[in-house]
Amino acid sequence: MVKISVVGSASMDLVVTSPKRPKAGETVIGHSFSTVPGGKGANQAVAAARLGAEVSFVSCIGDDDYGQRIRENFWENGVSTTYVETAVNAHSGTAHIILAEEDNSIIVVKGANDLVSPKLIKKAEDVLKQADLVLIQQEIPEETVEYVVEFCFNNHIDVLLNPAPARKLNSNIISKVTYLTPNESEFELLFGGQRKSEVLKQYANRLIVTEGKNGVRFHNSLEEVVIPSYQVEMIDTTGAGDTFNAAFAVAKAEGKSLVDSLQFANCAASLSITKFGAQGGMPNRDDVDRILKSN
Repeated sequence: MVKISVVGSASMDLVVTSPKRPKAGETVIGHSFSTVPGGKGANQAVAAARLGAEVSFVSCIGDDDYGQRIRENFWENGVSTTYVETAVNAHSGTAHIILAEEDNSIIVVKGANDLVSPKLIKKAEDVLKQADLVLIQQEIPEETVEYVVEFCFNNHIDVLLNPAPARKLNSNIISKVTYLTPNESEFELLFGGQRKSEVLKQYANRLIVTEGKNGVRFHNSLEEVVIPSYQVEMIDTTGAGDTFNAAFAVAKAEGKSLVDSLQFANCAASLSITKFGAQGGMPNRDDVDRILKSN
């Protein structure tokens, strides 16, 4: 069993389904409301565990009801919470999600996720050193992301940076990650003004651009390659990107080729959007292997 360490955010998702997305000053009648565990880091940790990895999560939650529910959800999914700290007098992070018009809109309130500091990471350095791959995202402070990348680079640990939510990255950090996985809008923020084909070639086999239903694009040192997505009936796209990143991390940690890892990730992400909730549709390993064998 491969070991994956995830450093990132843990939140409670407050999800509304609606026939339309309200405009400024407009009130609409929604269909439903629910609260489900989420946060990009937590989503990726749960997805990796369901796909067969031994997962340790490094994060911070509040000393509130949401925090306890988040921790219990990790236990239920087999994710180690040894390095999940509970911050006193702090609220857990929340994500306020509207599902409408076949897409989602999300407002994130960081809460305790802003307390995921380099000091916290230092306590978890031993588990990071034992990892086959480290996953990190950007719902935590920028200095912490940079610290983790530098630590992994200096200790020869593979690290995947999912640059979401989008913000500018130090070029030195980009050069030190093993894999960088922006979507199209994140790519534009990171490399705006540069031709995608040239940037992909510059970061061959390291830069992976996700393009939704159009698949995933990278350069293999010889040519640009597109790995197509799987066509499924979409219910909820929330968490699809997190499932993709976790599945790719698991596959690469297992020693699969880049192409095979991306096919595995695309399959897992496609399955994830066929059910409700960021984590509700995340598949287990048997689900993904069965679909891959049938194609």
